[in-house]
Parts: sequence; structure tokens; C-alpha cells
Amino acid sequence: MLKSMTGFGQATVSLGDSSLVIEVKSLNSKFLDLNLRLPRIFSEKEVEIRNVVTDKLERGKVSVSVEHLKAVATSVQQQYNEVIFMAHYAELKKLADRVMAPYDNLFELALRSPEVQQASEREAIDPVMFEKFLVGFKEAIEGCDSFRKTEGSSLIDKFKAYIKSISDSLVKVEKLDSPRVEKVRTKIKKSVTDFFGEEGFDPNRLEQEIIFYIEKLDIHEERVRLKTHLDYFLKIMNEPQSNGKKLAFIAQEIGREINTIGSKANDAEMQKEVVNMKEELEKIKEQLNNVL
Repeated sequence: MLKSMTGFGQATVSLGDSSLVIEVKSLNSKFLDLNLRLPRIFSEKEVEIRNVVTDKLERGKVSVSVEHLKAVATSVQQQYNEVIFMAHYAELKKLADRVMAPYDNLFELALRSPEVQQASEREAIDPVMFEKFLVGFKEAIEGCDSFRKTEGSSLIDKFKAYIKSISDSLVKVEKLDSPRVEKVRTKIKKSVTDFFGEEGFDPNRLEQEIIFYIEKLDIHEERVRLKTHLDYFLKIMNEPQSNGKKLAFIAQEIGREINTIGSKANDAEMQKEVVNMKEELEKIKEQLNNVL
């Protein structure tokens, strides 16, 4: 079963007077590139949250957003160190007096001075709340994974169509192969005869040279290997797990055989089929970039 690396999942967790809105998005990437946007209260649980994502989504550019929505607005009290503030303000006033500068911005400058503003103590995480979050989070992850499976199913149909097109071209190449060899043989003999005349060359030596030349143009092994690679691609594609990297390797081998057939073709009609196979293979490679 193929999985796409494109996915989306979401879930909402009710916490009484507040709620958690969870979204998980993923795009294609060679490795797992995880970006977390969590409420401060979950900071100490970041490693655990990352492990949940890694175990399920494996690879891709994954973005996780968790928003804590409170039903009732609560005032946030910022704490300040009054003693340090007064000391900074007094020093700033002295400096202003020495250069006869106005006091307009001294309050703001003193307020921004080091250690004046003090971070409030981190809110302790509620274990029950976190357990509820994990349930919703795993639901969003499952939704993203399900989305990936659906996208992967549509990719399977595309890959089958591309492989069939390459196979159809390979059948045409096989039909063109025997006439091609005979055309090459006839063309060489005619060229030699036109140049030397009927009695100006050794027919046996010419036949040996023709056989040697045609052996260089032989594509039987390439055809067999290409057919094997195409069948193997379909087999791996239908395995229970998603094998994007293995399929990419097989696609490289398919391309190698197609290129060799093209270099040996020496036939216009066969080259047309080779071009078609290359076009279909490029489509496969492009889609494989998004396969897990």
C-alpha cells in the first residue's frame, strides 16, 4: 500500500472552560522535518509529542499546531521588580540631567532594562488534561495518516497507467527489433556493394563484420531486464508497507535499461517508443517524490 507524504488531520479536545484545537499537516521531504507550535504549558512534553509523530508519520515535512482556546478571558499579570526599576530610572535621570536632556522616554527605557520584567512562574501541566490532549492528538495524527493512504491509492492508479504505457512501448520495441536487425544487415551490404562492387570484397569477412556490428546493437538482454523491473515495480507497489525509496531505486534501473535501448536502437520508429518510455518514466519519478 502506497502512502503519500501529503496529509492533513485535525481534532478538537474539550476541557470544560477551554478547548484544544489540534492540526497536523504534512508535505513531501526526504527526511522527517517536524515543526511544533505548542502552548507553553506543553513545553516540557515536547519530546513525548515528537515521538508520537515520529512513530506514525515516519517521513515528510510535518507541521503540528496546538491552540489553547479559553472560553473566559483571563487577565495576565506581568510581574516587575520595583527596586531594580527605580534604580534604573534614577540613574537615567542623573544622566539626563548631566546632558540637559528631557525625561520623556525615561520611564519606558527603565521599564525595558534588564531584570525589571520578570516572567511569571510556568503553569504546571495537569496530567488529566495532557491525557485528553494525547487522545485528540493521536486522532489528528490518524486523520493525517488516513489522508496519506487515500492520496496513495490515487497514486497507485497513476503508476499502473505509467507502467502499462512503458510496457506497451516495450512490446512495440520487441516487434520492431527483428525487422530492424534485417534492415541494418541489408543497409550495410548495400553500402559495401555500392562502394566496392560485386567482386571487390570478401563476402565471408563482410558477414562476420555484420554479425559483430549487429551484436553491438542487440537489445534482447535490455528488453528482458526492463520487463523484469516493470513487474518488480508493480509487485513492490502492492506490498502492505509503503516503499517510496525502493520504488525510486527501481525507477532508476528502469531508466538505465531504457537509455541503453535508445543508444542501441539505430531505428527511427524504435526511438519514438524510447522517447515515450522516457516521458512516462519522468512522470513516475515526479510522483515518487511524494511517496512515503
